[in-house]
Formats: sequence, structure tokens, C-alpha cells
Amino acid sequence: MKKRIGLYPGTFDPVTNGHIDIIERAVKLVDRLVIGVAINADKGPMFTLEERVDILKQETAFLTGPAEIVVAPFSTLLMHFAQEVEAQVIIRGLRAVTDFEYEFQMTAINHQLNPDIETLFLMAGVRHQAIASRLVKEIARLGGDITPFVTPGVAERLREKVAR
Repeated sequence: MKKRIGLYPGTFDPVTNGHIDIIERAVKLVDRLVIGVAINADKGPMFTLEERVDILKQETAFLTGPAEIVVAPFSTLLMHFAQEVEAQVIIRGLRAVTDFEYEFQMTAINHQLNPDIETLFLMAGVRHQAIASRLVKEIARLGGDITPFVTPGVAERLREKVAR
């Protein structure tokens, strides 16, 4: 039987509790979950690509479940990367209506690029719906408490990054 491979792409700058929530739920749906860390220089990431990959590996190492988790960077078109990792499904998290509008457009384009790869949307848990990486970075820069939004390990690395 063919393995079900899912791809959860994102910038993950930084990875939040909302991302972890989606990952914890996604591993129940596939045999292998590839977490694709996008370079995305347009977003001006705070953490380097290598740091984001390292953080995700550390933050997902504790997850146990039926699926194997692989963290991999990518700089290509999402659908090319999905084909490269043999994903049958792209996993996306939704927080609000604004996310849906953007994701709806991306799904339509991705479907035209490769109709064999489906997109699966997982709604963010209620307590994670307001979390966005950009807001977490802003709170950290301004000296606010980020512990409700990220794991202790991510909070420590974010504080170190802001202090520099």
C-alpha cells in the first residue's frame, strides 16, 4: 500500500503553538508529514532558514504518533517541492476569513499546476486563532510576554534574537 504523504509548508518565522497544533493534528492523517520550510526572503525573516529548520526539528521531536515527521527547507515552487517529496496532499491551517481568501486563491492556482495534489485545510484551534508569527515577533520586539503563543524553547530563542 502506498504511503500517504502530506506536506505542511510555511515560513515558520517563528513556529508558533498554532503551527504545532496543526502539525499534531496532521500527523494523524498521513503516514509521513513533510514540514516544508520556505526561504521566502520577501517576508524578511527574523531567523535564518537553517535556524527555522533546526527549531522545527527540535519542537517536533517530542511528537509521537503514527506518522514520520520530516523537516526540509525548500526554495522552489510549492507544487514542484510537493512533487519532489511525493506528497499527495498539501496541509494548510486556517485561522480566519482572511486566511481563507488567500488560501482559496492559492489552492485554485496549485490545482491548475497539479490537479493530482489535493489541499486539506485544518481550522486552527480556538485558542490559537489569533496567533500569527508576525504578531509574536512584534510582541517580542516590544518586550511583551510571548509565552502564551510559542513553546518555551522558541520563546528563549526569540528573546535571544531580539536582544541582539
